[in-house]
Amino acid sequence: MLFCGHKGWQVSAFDISANGRSKALQLAEQQQTTIDYQVGELSTLHYQKEQFDAIALIYAHFPGAIKSSIHQMLNQYLRKGGFVIFEAFSKNHLEYITKNEKVGGPKDIESLFSIEEIKADFPDYDIIELEETEIELNEGLFHNGTGSVIRFVGQKLV
Repeated sequence: MLFCGHKGWQVSAFDISANGRSKALQLAEQQQTTIDYQVGELSTLHYQKEQFDAIALIYAHFPGAIKSSIHQMLNQYLRKGGFVIFEAFSKNHLEYITKNEKVGGPKDIESLFSIEEIKADFPDYDIIELEETEIELNEGLFHNGTGSVIRFVGQKLV
């Protein structure tokens, strides 16, 4: 997790996990910075239209039925010219889980991503980077081994 509060950024985060919040606040304290970390469903958190200059979605996997609507909601919170930074497991990641369950990640293909889905979810963006790539994970007990991710960096045009 990257904390940029000490560089003049105001950092906000949300999750449905109170445990995630505790860990993030602890890391922020170690970095001598602050973070506005809210727990709850995105639609209940009262963010404002065009509130953010950048939004990072790092392994933010949502059920297939709502993931595009979450992206559309987040799009409203981003200013024109703002950036989306995205990394999450690809649909091809299921093959990697079959070979090594310790790599972790969702086992539901609908919660995973494809390049086509990202293009559809963020149509009014200048694509700076959009790729599917293989990575090596060494993230504690639950994410170890080779996996497949989608990476996207885009700048909002309208």
